[in-house]
Amino acid sequence: MLLSVIIVNYNVKYFLEYCLFSVEKALKNIEGEIFVVDNNSTDGSKDFFLNKFPHVNFTWNSENEGFAKANNKALHLASGNYILFLNPDTIVPEDCFEKCISFIQSKNNNIACGVKMVDGSGKFLKESKRAFPAPAISLYKLSGLTKLFPKSRIFSRYHLGFLDENISHEIDVLSGAFIMMPEKIANSVGGFDEDFFMYGEDIDLSYRIQKAGYKNFFFAETTIIHFKGESTKKGSLNYVKLFYKAMSVFVKKHYANAGAGFYKFFLQAAIVLRGSVSAISKIVSSTKNSFGLEKPIHKNIIVIVGTKAQCNEITELLKARKLKKIICIVADQIDNRELSAIEILNKLKETMALYPEYVIVLCEGFYSFKTIIDVTEKLSLNTSIQFYFSDAASIINGQM
Repeated sequence: MLLSVIIVNYNVKYFLEYCLFSVEKALKNIEGEIFVVDNNSTDGSKDFFLNKFPHVNFTWNSENEGFAKANNKALHLASGNYILFLNPDTIVPEDCFEKCISFIQSKNNNIACGVKMVDGSGKFLKESKRAFPAPAISLYKLSGLTKLFPKSRIFSRYHLGFLDENISHEIDVLSGAFIMMPEKIANSVGGFDEDFFMYGEDIDLSYRIQKAGYKNFFFAETTIIHFKGESTKKGSLNYVKLFYKAMSVFVKKHYANAGAGFYKFFLQAAIVLRGSVSAISKIVSSTKNSFGLEKPIHKNIIVIVGTKAQCNEITELLKARKLKKIICIVADQIDNRELSAIEILNKLKETMALYPEYVIVLCEGFYSFKTIIDVTEKLSLNTSIQFYFSDAASIINGQM
């Protein structure tokens, strides 16, 4: 067994479905196994996946055990030479696993690696590469200085903003959304620390990987989509509280003899500052909406990039919506071949020059996940993107 893929699910069944489609395709040339541990989801995940994905090993917890414990449960069952911890709200390209394994092997199997991640609108996710949250670094992040000076070698160290996102680098912290490592490293560090319930587990694991004598790398030669939910939006007060709690556990564990009290004081100060900013922003936003400003735009022009059959399927699904126009960029009418990402983008630009407001639906099937990810990454960040797979139960929204 070459690769064991471990996924923890909690109330994201439609995203997990797409994730599993992409994972199975990425395992086409690899002897691998897939484990899904569900943390007692309340969205009907168990019934939804009944009789689906027969090659996936599902575990259904009777309570929410947290991210760390659920991952470790599957890790004890895994038999792969390489281990991948993967979030359920991700889509991976077909060649992702092969590229990552080859990269790890080029470093004599002495590294763990993460990959370049973009969100559902194609925006680069800064958590793809991070430094350890030393006191000053955490203060800069939580106080907002990192955002003000995104390329500074001093203030942007948390997300290593001064490092080129298109070049592979040795880094400190890997994102829990995608961590691949050789089995020997997983055995050496013993998986995630179960004292962490949500957030911070990946930081702690990355720290212990380094302490064990190995290195962490950001691998820029493959890109995945990682959809982001409300609970992980960095500006939310909920995120700031969860981040502070996780950092407190991390400090107590690893910085106990290095001014932990001083660290906690500054973290708490940053929490108060960031919380105040978050509260003021919500008040301002509420006031704007009460005066009828910044109303959400209903985009009722749909551009479908896929096959003729997929265009018909989506048109049927969207019958209930009052749409001005459905435009199909039909793949199988163009020499019956898959267009490159650049060709798709050029055709989209031609079509979209006529319409200021629209939604693009990218269809997998005729087009590969790799091409869809490439198109997503290159599209304008102001574009609304949705994703469709003919065998899936839904169209998923890139702006989760």
